[in-house]
Amino acid sequence: MSAPKGRPPALFPLFAGIDTLPGIGPKGRAALEQMGIDKPRDLILTLPASGVTRRRIAHIADAHAPEIVTLTLTVTRHHPPQVKGRPWRVHCSDGAGGDLTLIFFRAHAAWIEGQLPVGARRFISGKLEFFDGMAQIVHPDHILAEGDDLPAAFEPVYPLSAGLTQKGMARAVEAALIRLPEADEWIDPALLVARGWPGFAQALRMAHAPGAPADLSPDSPARARLAYDEFLAHQMTLALVRRERRRQKGRASAGDGRLRDRVLASLPWPPTAAQTRTAAEIAADMASDQRMNRLLQGDVGAGKTLVAMLSALAAVEAGGQAVLMAPTEILARQHARALEPLAQAAGIRLAALTGRDKRDLRGQILEDLAAGRIDILVGTHAVFQKDVQFHDLRLAIIDEQHRFGVAQRLQLQAKGEVPPDMLIMTATPIPRSLALSHYGDLDLSVLDEKPPGRQPITTVMIADQRIDQVTERLRAAMAQGARAYWVCPLVEESEVSDLTAAEARFTHLRALFGDRVRLVHGQMPPDQRDAAMADFASGTAQLLVATTVIEVGVDVPQATIMVIERAESFGLAQLHQLRGRVGRGTGASTCLLMYHSPLNETGARRLTTLRDTEDGFRIAEVDLEMRGAGDVIGTAQSGLPRFRIADLEHQAGLMAVARQDARALLERDPGLDSPRGQALRLLMWLMQQDQAIRLIQVG
Repeated sequence: MSAPKGRPPALFPLFAGIDTLPGIGPKGRAALEQMGIDKPRDLILTLPASGVTRRRIAHIADAHAPEIVTLTLTVTRHHPPQVKGRPWRVHCSDGAGGDLTLIFFRAHAAWIEGQLPVGARRFISGKLEFFDGMAQIVHPDHILAEGDDLPAAFEPVYPLSAGLTQKGMARAVEAALIRLPEADEWIDPALLVARGWPGFAQALRMAHAPGAPADLSPDSPARARLAYDEFLAHQMTLALVRRERRRQKGRASAGDGRLRDRVLASLPWPPTAAQTRTAAEIAADMASDQRMNRLLQGDVGAGKTLVAMLSALAAVEAGGQAVLMAPTEILARQHARALEPLAQAAGIRLAALTGRDKRDLRGQILEDLAAGRIDILVGTHAVFQKDVQFHDLRLAIIDEQHRFGVAQRLQLQAKGEVPPDMLIMTATPIPRSLALSHYGDLDLSVLDEKPPGRQPITTVMIADQRIDQVTERLRAAMAQGARAYWVCPLVEESEVSDLTAAEARFTHLRALFGDRVRLVHGQMPPDQRDAAMADFASGTAQLLVATTVIEVGVDVPQATIMVIERAESFGLAQLHQLRGRVGRGTGASTCLLMYHSPLNETGARRLTTLRDTEDGFRIAEVDLEMRGAGDVIGTAQSGLPRFRIADLEHQAGLMAVARQDARALLERDPGLDSPRGQALRLLMWLMQQDQAIRLIQVG
């Protein structure tokens, strides 16, 4: 049996227009749409963001003002405003000598006198405060007659946009919950029992009616269960995409090892155990006839370049070609420079293709590539343009600073008659929970040790009012032949202001150190930038002033000092990448984090974390805690799933369980035909994983 053609009828009421709910007119619909809610399904997955505790008290004297209370009062008199703009005051008594004034701005006489007739007893709930020694409540939340239901002791508070009220939102949610269909359980029964989770419908009702602040916690049984539902639907999608990819016939590219042996023999020291392990994992994937989709994740300086080259050589040994793509031209050219000596050792031809190549040279490269005379091509993502034809492309390696989402990865596989094996590399250590959510369709290899010869880096925090001491230390180090980077602050998210900062600092340092200083930034003509980098690499220049254009991949082993100005304005991952530009050679290296005092709590935590550890995975975990998932991966291009309830930072463990569960279920029930499989289809329709549902076929 194959996937159902369309959404199950049981879900139709939840996918109807939001204005089919009672009480939602055009204004209400517009206000809800501003919050991304356009159908009842979105509403039931929008949970209260906080709550209000309403303490029941008998007398005004019992209040601990300011606090939200519910109490019974008798209306004693009205005091309408005598002057326009003044409030309407209603005086009340608690019957035990306590007086309280209710205050209303812009009140209509008929409404207020109808709600609070003199002599009537009313339940009043709102924020009780003292003003000039008098108890008052401004605009009570609830005015109820005797016999009405009292407000809950703990009341949920929903996120709102202009035009919505808490009462209106609560009524709409209640109406939407009535539309929940009867559904079989899609969670593994053993997991449900072990965690003590309620059923789906019960969990939603509990989450919308919290009885205490603890019920708002991501760890409460109802919320944890609903988060797991989102994770499970997402991981099932990734498992289906992964299975579909594996179904696509790849080609076995089994090399004989001769080229790789030549390269390994030419190295000054042997590869690390992690490099050997990951290269073997990749080679084994390439040798099978299933298409490889693997993520190679390594910390700064863990030696990804060597692993990438060994993988490319496996493709060449098998009679094919490989391509390595970098996000920027500066990085593509640097990769080509770094790989050229290895290509020479192997005795193969490597070429670089970027947007700056002259027409004749580009034409020759394209001709040689199509004829199979080039074994490995290095370039920017422009290598996917139509006129770039390979003779026999076996492996595509993406140095993936731009971190594509799943959709873009699916597009990339269209190059070549048979889609090539794919290896995605990332230099940013990603916490495991994010790797599972963002790259869960890929197999994962981790480089978790540094090659021999990499020096520990001494990291020091220093206030920027001591800049003169910094330049004096630089002067002494440069006199001994040292080379240093000086990275200028991220003033704001604008190249222009960052550039101003870099140019001003360059002028200042040039005045101190003369012709030994160069400037590099993203808006320079490429040939000037290359010339400045070449001077620094050769030692003609000793100090390179730069914006974050040097963040990733720049490799000058002789550079031993990194000064980061206004370090508190950078993200943790970025600081870790910048620091990784030094400590690449044999010299002892230093990173100076120059900050502007006083440091706020966030800035201080960032800088002390960096000072105290060089472990990129630990730094990534702290970064995730501090900034959230979208920022760590880079929301704009992340392809990160948008969860309405689940919280990646705090519920990472659930994501890992969901991944195992999804893969195990697909193994047992490839067509999702069992009762649990059928229930899971309903969940995937509910979570709008429509694309993935179309991938469900009999295994």
